Amino acid sequence: MKLKRTHTCGELTLSEVGKMVVVSGWVDNWRDHGGVFFIDLRDRYGKIQVVFSPEKGDLYEKSKKLRSEFVVSVRGKVQKRPEEAINPELPTGEIEIYAEELEVHNTSKTPPFELKDYVDVSEDLRLKYRYLDLRRTKLQKTLILRHQVAQLTRQFFSGENFLEIETPFLTKSTPEGARDFLVPSRLHPGKFYALPQSPQTYKQILMVSGFDRYFQIVKCFRDEDLRKDRQPEFTQIDVEMSFVEEEDVMNIVEKFMKFLFKEALNIELKTPFPRLTYQESLDRFGTDKPDTRFGLELREVTSIFKNTDFKIFKSVVEAGGYIGTLVVPEAVGYSRKELDELNKWLISMGAGGLAHIKFTNNTFEGGISKFLSGHEGEALKKELGLTQDAMIFVVADKRKEFAQTMLGFLRNHLGEKLNLIPGDVHHLHWTTEFPLLEFSEEENRYVARHHPFTSVKEEDMHLIDSEPHKVRARAYDLIYNGNEIAGGSIRIHKREMQEKVFQLLKMTPEEAREKFGFLMDAFEYGAPPHGGIAFGFDRLVMLLAKAASIRDVIAFPKTASAVGLMEQTPSEVDETQLKELHLKILKE
Repeated sequence: MKLKRTHTCGELTLSEVGKMVVVSGWVDNWRDHGGVFFIDLRDRYGKIQVVFSPEKGDLYEKSKKLRSEFVVSVRGKVQKRPEEAINPELPTGEIEIYAEELEVHNTSKTPPFELKDYVDVSEDLRLKYRYLDLRRTKLQKTLILRHQVAQLTRQFFSGENFLEIETPFLTKSTPEGARDFLVPSRLHPGKFYALPQSPQTYKQILMVSGFDRYFQIVKCFRDEDLRKDRQPEFTQIDVEMSFVEEEDVMNIVEKFMKFLFKEALNIELKTPFPRLTYQESLDRFGTDKPDTRFGLELREVTSIFKNTDFKIFKSVVEAGGYIGTLVVPEAVGYSRKELDELNKWLISMGAGGLAHIKFTNNTFEGGISKFLSGHEGEALKKELGLTQDAMIFVVADKRKEFAQTMLGFLRNHLGEKLNLIPGDVHHLHWTTEFPLLEFSEEENRYVARHHPFTSVKEEDMHLIDSEPHKVRARAYDLIYNGNEIAGGSIRIHKREMQEKVFQLLKMTPEEAREKFGFLMDAFEYGAPPHGGIAFGFDRLVMLLAKAASIRDVIAFPKTASAVGLMEQTPSEVDETQLKELHLKILKE
């Protein structure tokens, strides 16, 4: 390399006019103006215009062979652009480099797509040529933001006396939730490691070990079905503390978020964040992670129809079910076609159907209004506080939580469709008091709502044998604009209590011993009370960057079917490797 870079493409200003500089990067675009040849040279810091003059003879002829994505270095003098040629859209738009020397490091084939932010390209093509996709300014900015968030995280927690401690990637398979990724052992034929779904047991062991404040930015692995904000390998900000209660963990997290938003986005957050219990969240919004940037809250009207003659509502009331509504003034002008499409959409989400009533000129009309008695109509007006024209959507089901969830889906859908959600608003709140357990119809047993190491609220301990479904956990989730970005809990720290929870989960003593014996043994050697939280790091960066998917904030992500298109993973391995691992591939 003859020409050694002296400046990046984005740092030059008017103060460098007259100086000889060397810049290096990729040819972003080129323009032949029939006498003068221009290129825009790009690196991750910005762009600068370079001018090649015919006065330079051989250099000019050489420059005319340059094409997009060639990698070059240019030596030349910084000069002020003519007034009419200034580009106000570019930070370096007032200057250009008058080329004296050119070194071509590498040529480039014509890229399979144009490397511009505004060009719409299929995601599969982008991921196949990820090394080209990553040259685009928008993606580079999101990865720079990811770096900044990681550095700010380390700065904050180190400043709060937390220690960053690494935990193993080759660990024990303890399938309780998502499927483990298994790694066969060559040295121990027939045995396997598992890649960690989270460092949960290790961080609890660290608390037992006396490291009272731990954090880690850590890779985790789950072999599960994917979606836009889920990958088989993902990153967590993991935090654990000893001798704490819920308030202590929440306070440190709020302090962290306030610091992060200020430093990364220059946004001032107000603390403390609001709190909603799990039940209040379901009752008001139909979800445990509501978007609180807009209203449109659920209203239960079951009691109004306790004596109804309308058969559908009557059967729901008699079964102890739930009838809930959304009052939407903005939808009052919906046509029959729009209402039918909304009904079909909610049925596709799993609902039995969506009823509606139009309230206009102080009367009910359309939809199920013909089934309303005069008394029910008056009660509905009063209960819903109807004072203006509105469309009232109704969902009824024998399963209360299911009906609320369907109304929650509808609320979010209408919020987006009717533009009810303000853009540049940042709402954070806590959801607390989750159920400890939920019943799995598929497995015919209780499963842990969060994970089996979550502690029980003291006032619910008496219910653990008689009514375990009513037991609340000492768990908390942090919600940002309708997205869960962190979840945590106060942990169990006594062996007897841990064994009790394993029993509720229908785990035999032998199973518990096999999977978690090391943790329960540790609890017998002076385990302190402890708790913590884990942030979905990729999701947090995605939301801060306003990206459409976490794939846009991960350098080399997988597709929705967990395939690496660039490097073609997963791939087959040869027979020699399989023999070393004592494995054989069975044909289906």
